[in-house]
Amino acid sequence: MASAAPEAEKKEEEQEQVVNPWEVSAGKGGIDYDKLVDQFGCQRLDATIIDRIGRLSGRPPHRFLRRGLFFAHRDLNEILDLYEKGEKFYLYTGRGPSSEALHLGHLVPFMFTKYLQDAFKVPLVIQLTDDEKFLWKNLTVEESKRLARENAKDIIACGFDIDRTFIFSDFNFVGGAFYENMVKVARCVTYNKVVGIFGFTPEDHIGKSSFPPVQAVPSFPSSFPHLFSGNDQLRCLIPCAIDQDPYFRMTRDVAPRIGYQKPSLIESRFFPALQVNLFSE
Repeated sequence: MASAAPEAEKKEEEQEQVVNPWEVSAGKGGIDYDKLVDQFGCQRLDATIIDRIGRLSGRPPHRFLRRGLFFAHRDLNEILDLYEKGEKFYLYTGRGPSSEALHLGHLVPFMFTKYLQDAFKVPLVIQLTDDEKFLWKNLTVEESKRLARENAKDIIACGFDIDRTFIFSDFNFVGGAFYENMVKVARCVTYNKVVGIFGFTPEDHIGKSSFPPVQAVPSFPSSFPHLFSGNDQLRCLIPCAIDQDPYFRMTRDVAPRIGYQKPSLIESRFFPALQVNLFSE
C-alpha cells in the first residue's frame, strides 16, 4: 500500500499562504513574495529607486535596501519627487506591544526608519497600538499599557532624533483631532469592505472591525495639530512589514475622499526564523 506521506507533503506545499496583520502562514516553500506583490497591488523596489534614495540622501543606501529586505513600495517615487523639489515629508511607523521586549524581527522597521530620518532629516511619529493588542490578545488594558511602555524603551534605544520624534500610545493619545479623523475614515468604509480587506467573521467582536481607522489616521498630518498645524497636505511615508499593507490599502482608498494625501509605503520581507532543527537528517 502506497504511503500517504507524499500526498500530505504536496498539500502542505500547495497550502494557500495567509498574510495579514494578525496571521502569517505559508506552505513548505515559505512566503511567495512575488505572489504577494501581485495580490496586494504594490510595486517592486528596483535598483533605480534604490540608487535614487542614495543620491538624494547623500549617503549609501541602507543595507536593508541593498540586500532586498525592503523590497516593495507604494508611490515611493512621489515622495522622492517632492523631496527633490525641496519639499519635506514625515515618517510614520509603529509597534503592537505584545511582549516585554523587541526581538530582531521587530527591530527591522525601526532600524530602517532611523536611517530614513537621519538621511532626509524629517519628523517621525511612532504609534504604539496597545489598544489593538487588548482587542486581539488575552491581555488586560493595564498589561497592554505596561507592555507599550516597555517597548517604548527599546524603540528609544534605537537612537531617533529626539527633536523630530513623537512616540504615543493609543490608550493615552486618541481623542481630539486624531479621533475626528478616525470617524471620518470609519464613515467611508463599509462593513463589507472591511471584511473583504481583513477577513473578519460574524464571530469576531466589533472592536476588531472598529480598529483599522485607528491605525490609518497617523498617516494624516492633521491628526497631530501640535506637530503639523497648518500643513494638512504634508505627505507621509510609512516603513513597515508587508503584513501591514491591508491597513494602508484601506487608508489610501479613503484619503482622497476626506481631503487628504495618500500615504506612501516602503515594505519589508519578514525576518527569517532562526530556529535550527538539530534532529533533522
